[in-house]
Amino acid sequence: MGSPVVLLDVDGVLNPFERPHQGYGRHACSPNGITFQLWLDPGHGPSLLELAESTGAELAWASYWCDNANEWIAPRVGLPRLPFVPIPRFPGAAEGRTLGAWKARHVAAWTRGRPFVWFEDEPDATACLAGEPDVADHLLVEVDPLTGLTGEHISAAAAWLRALDL
Repeated sequence: MGSPVVLLDVDGVLNPFERPHQGYGRHACSPNGITFQLWLDPGHGPSLLELAESTGAELAWASYWCDNANEWIAPRVGLPRLPFVPIPRFPGAAEGRTLGAWKARHVAAWTRGRPFVWFEDEPDATACLAGEPDVADHLLVEVDPLTGLTGEHISAAAAWLRALDL
């Protein structure tokens, strides 16, 4: 078992789907030539870095943005370049998969038995993680995609990480 990981989703977590409260700014981001208008809070980076430092955890992306998050999201929220879970394009529900199950499969494989906290807005991700083999201790912090990541989410993650017996 290695150090714990804090996994970050982008859309619905760092980029809420409704116009957020104060502190957020609007940013045009164009990964792969497609422009998206995102709401991002530069206060998230320092809070997440403090979470990682105070608990001995590593930050990583767990988002369809993959490495694009390092170019388009990280500098706008105050994060350095982070490792990322390589999540391929969702094949679609026609194959009997859900978005949460698809992401959970790749998160479980990437964490390789390391404990992790996952800030995620997909409601079925928790149940899907339970079905993956050899998943280490984890906390899925369910974020409301309309409001995004809050201090309460970060506090819950910090408490769980500090309670780990490493």
